[in-house]
Amino acid sequence: MNWGVFEGLLSGVNKYSTAFGRIWLSVVFIFRLLVYVVAAERVWSDDHKDFDCNTRQPGCTNVCYDHFFPISHIRLWALQLILVTCPSLLVIMHVAYREAKEQRHRAAGGDDCRCIYPNPGKKRGGLWWTYLLSLVFKAGVDVVFLYIFYHFYRNYTLPRVVKCELPPCPNVVDCFISRPTEKNIFTLFMVVTACVCVVLSLVEAAYLISKR
Repeated sequence: MNWGVFEGLLSGVNKYSTAFGRIWLSVVFIFRLLVYVVAAERVWSDDHKDFDCNTRQPGCTNVCYDHFFPISHIRLWALQLILVTCPSLLVIMHVAYREAKEQRHRAAGGDDCRCIYPNPGKKRGGLWWTYLLSLVFKAGVDVVFLYIFYHFYRNYTLPRVVKCELPPCPNVVDCFISRPTEKNIFTLFMVVTACVCVVLSLVEAAYLISKR
């Protein structure tokens, strides 16, 4: 990862965000992205290798694992983080478009011409709508992924033992999940931080509407 580019993107997002947006960005960066990169990814690195079933029937373990883990937690989280941070980049791109348009206008009309955007980063007109829609989209993404996690993993928890009777398993077999307690702690932590981000996005949207 190129941390210089990433730092530049974070600085741009911070520059054009409200106070609530800066808090949201801090929560995403510290409590979601860093936790994902430093700890959570390693916790799920052995999820398939250490999924043990009390049978040696070929294919049974793979079928049972696919049934109980149709989508990996860690890949869902990665997709969630990508989608939830994209709207902030759209705001930066909109501001960059305004700045480029202002430069072209000055180059064509000279320095004495009337400015189109006296402050390109000020949330007015189209940029206000872009910023508001980005907040709604971020909150919507987190809510959708919270539902997906709840749908696949009821109550956001993993059982220590699952019973599987899918072919080619010869009968009902017990399968054991690697480190279920540690994974449940990380899952609940990510769920709580996602809920905090949803609340921050909605509060910021309400603040933006009331300020206008």
